[in-house]
Amino acid sequence: MSVVNVLERMGVRVEVPLDQTCCGQPAFNAGFFKEARKVAARTLETLIDTEGPILIPSGSCGDMIIHHYPVLFSDDSTMLSKLSAVTERCYEFTQFLVDVLGVTDLKSRLNGRGAYHPSCHLLRGLKVENQPKVLLEKIAGLEVVEFEDQEECCGFGGMFSVKNPEISGSMMNDKIDRLEAAKAEMVISCDMGCLMHLEGGLHRRGSRIKVCHIAQVLEGEQES
Repeated sequence: MSVVNVLERMGVRVEVPLDQTCCGQPAFNAGFFKEARKVAARTLETLIDTEGPILIPSGSCGDMIIHHYPVLFSDDSTMLSKLSAVTERCYEFTQFLVDVLGVTDLKSRLNGRGAYHPSCHLLRGLKVENQPKVLLEKIAGLEVVEFEDQEECCGFGGMFSVKNPEISGSMMNDKIDRLEAAKAEMVISCDMGCLMHLEGGLHRRGSRIKVCHIAQVLEGEQES
């Protein structure tokens, strides 16, 4: 809802196709390509019937559709044609705000100390690096704090956290240690997978650090 609220504030009319489901990444990462292809085909058929830009508030899902769908449908020229028509309209949420709408200041206010965690799929997959930072820097009252090893993985990685829980947990704890050392009051990311993972670790520690999707932070309180 925060994504919708931010976009509507910018004058964008938002439509949400009700037939969409998972993008298929969990099955794809687990090696179940047949099952992933079935889910991806449904997503693709749903999105092909839409008009205008396709916004994805998750670096992970965006990377899956843009970079891994071509692998799933490499032997299907019809689906590849549909895919091309879809991916050329796909944008991650912050990418759309900054690069398409040309918006960097949403005139929002949110008091606190926030640390930005760049998710791996967003940073390394989609190459979206500066757009979230530019948006966060413009929020009145928000002190954006740097922390050690900021660009390191949080340990989630989807199926990685299931198959390698000890390593995943260790990486998560390293990330939380650094967030606490920076005295962050909130950790902000563009990917709900990372936030879910970190929130679990923070909860188990009894930490007061909150997790926020960047859209929630950008929504903030609109300045007059």
